[in-house]
Amino acid sequence: MKTSPPSPLRLDDLSWTQIESLQESGMRMLMLPTGATEQHGPHLPINTDSVIATQLTEAASAATGIPCLPVMPYTVSAGHTAKWPGTLSLRHETFIQSVLDLVDWMIATGWERLLIVNSHFGNDAVLRVAIDKLRLRHLNSLQIGMVNTFMMTPSIKDYFFEDAEDLHANRAETDLMLHLAPETVDMSVVEDDPDRTGETVLSYPVSQTSLNGLTGRPSEGTALQGERLFREMADALAETASKALVEKPPLPPEEWAEKSRSPSW
Repeated sequence: MKTSPPSPLRLDDLSWTQIESLQESGMRMLMLPTGATEQHGPHLPINTDSVIATQLTEAASAATGIPCLPVMPYTVSAGHTAKWPGTLSLRHETFIQSVLDLVDWMIATGWERLLIVNSHFGNDAVLRVAIDKLRLRHLNSLQIGMVNTFMMTPSIKDYFFEDAEDLHANRAETDLMLHLAPETVDMSVVEDDPDRTGETVLSYPVSQTSLNGLTGRPSEGTALQGERLFREMADALAETASKALVEKPPLPPEEWAEKSRSPSW
């Protein structure tokens, strides 16, 4: 008899009593996918980063049994400006505060670990600030970390950045969307656009570097490449999440449990 593959454990599908039972069994960790709602060139949908973050997190949840939260789809996409319709962004401070509020409630309701699974490069710096605030705010009661899905292993990073260092809607993202949501991709209008930031010193928004909202060679994207890349990324995330589930601070508790102090921020 053929068995079905394991399903992801979505926290929002559970009742509070089921969540309580899950915690009583020893599961005190969550995964939070963070994506974006922003233009992705003429051929990809504006939910691209959110789709990738969601699908990867759910695949890792199915493999590990770690529950996952719904994706945060509105994040920091201000760098795309309003040049192309479709981009919707929060302020940096608003996104940071949203993450802080969410994690405050996590701690209050019994969770002790969080792995943020981020698929939007524009969130990286902002999430690092939020994590720094949270690890101080909940010192001794929370362990928190983040992975950028496009940099989880050297080979994944190399593949993502092969056609553009300042990548966006490039071959790798097109590969993934052709595999995950092909009905939302229109390869009949795909346009490549080169990376123009190689020799720059200053920082520029996408409106000053791209003609069509993307950077890279998405015309080379295929669903077969996307399937292979997704499997490699899902396996890498599952391995990372499994480590985070049992990882302990490098020093034993007697070195910090009663000695670590932080201002109440």
